[in-house]
Amino acid sequence: MVRIIDVAKKANVSTATVSRVLSKPNTVTEETTEKVLQVIKELNYQPNALARQLRTLETKTILVIVPDITNPFFSKVLRGIESVAVINGYQVLLGDTGNDLERENGYLNILLQKKADGMVLLTARMESKNIEEMALKYPVVLACEYIEGSAIPTVSINNISGAQKATEYLVKLGHKRIGFISGPLGGVIGQDRLKGFYQTMARYNLTVESTLVQEGNFSYESGFNIMNQFLALNHPLTAVFAANDEMAFGAINAISSKGLSVPHDISVVGFDDIKFSSIFKPPLTTISQPAFEMGTMAMKLLIKLMNREEIERHQYLMEDQLIIRDSCSTHIS
Repeated sequence: MVRIIDVAKKANVSTATVSRVLSKPNTVTEETTEKVLQVIKELNYQPNALARQLRTLETKTILVIVPDITNPFFSKVLRGIESVAVINGYQVLLGDTGNDLERENGYLNILLQKKADGMVLLTARMESKNIEEMALKYPVVLACEYIEGSAIPTVSINNISGAQKATEYLVKLGHKRIGFISGPLGGVIGQDRLKGFYQTMARYNLTVESTLVQEGNFSYESGFNIMNQFLALNHPLTAVFAANDEMAFGAINAISSKGLSVPHDISVVGFDDIKFSSIFKPPLTTISQPAFEMGTMAMKLLIKLMNREEIERHQYLMEDQLIIRDSCSTHIS
C-alpha cells in the first residue's frame, strides 16, 4: 500500500507539501503541484479519507435530500449539484424521501452524526423550526422550495408568477372553464402554483368551480385519475392546467382514452419542462424551470457556507419561461 511518505520521497518534497497539493493546491506553486500529481498518478496513491477526516473534521461529502428521485425534474437539479460538487472535491450522498416526511426528518441524522459537511434540501416539508435549527449548526441550502421569512440561502423560481403565466395563456386563448390539478398542498410549491391559478382567474373575472380544482401528488397516475373525474362532470371543461408535467401527461392520456383529442377538444398546460415534454404526443406547453442551473447555484452557495464565506443575498430567484408547444389551441365560445 502506497503511503504519503512514498509520494513525498519520490517527488522530493515534504509530506506536508503533498498534503497541501491534495487539500489546498492554491498554496503550492504550479510546478510543484504538477510534479506531485505526476508521482501520485505513477504510484497510484489513494489518500486515506478517514485519516483526512480526523485531521480536518471534513468528510468532503454533502447530503442532498430529494422528495422523489423518480421525478426527472429533481434528477436534473441533482446533476447540477453534482457538476459543481465534483469539481470542488465533494461527493454527493443522496437521500430520497419518497415524499415521506418521517424519512425526510430521519436523513437529518446524517448531518448530526457529522457524516456530511453540509446539506442541500430539495424539499422543505418538515417543520420549519427543525430546518432553521439545523441551519444554525450546519451549512444548509434550500433549492426549489423555500421557507417564508427564513434567512437560509434559497434558490427557486417564483412559482406564483409561473402559474399565473400558464393560466393567463389559457385565458387569452379564450378558455373560461379551466380545471386545475395541483401538487400536494402540504408543500409550498403546491400552494404557490394554486395561488397563481386563483389570482389569474380572479383578475379576468372568471369563476373557479370547486369541482374543477383537485389535489394531485405530482405523479402521472394522479393526473390520469383526476382528469377522469373532470371528464365525468356534466359540463365539460375546455382546458386543464396541471401543476407539473407528469400529471399533465396523465391528463392527456386520460383525455385520449375517452376518444377525445388534445388540443382540439381540451387544451393542457404543464409545469417544469422536463425532457419528455418536448417529445410527448402532443408536445406539451409548459413552464420551464432552469433545473440544472438551480442545482449549480445551490451547490455554489453551500460551498461558500462550508468555507465560511459571506453570501451576498439569501434569496436567489431564477427565471422561468412559458414554452409554447402543441397541447393548446384557441377556444371560441
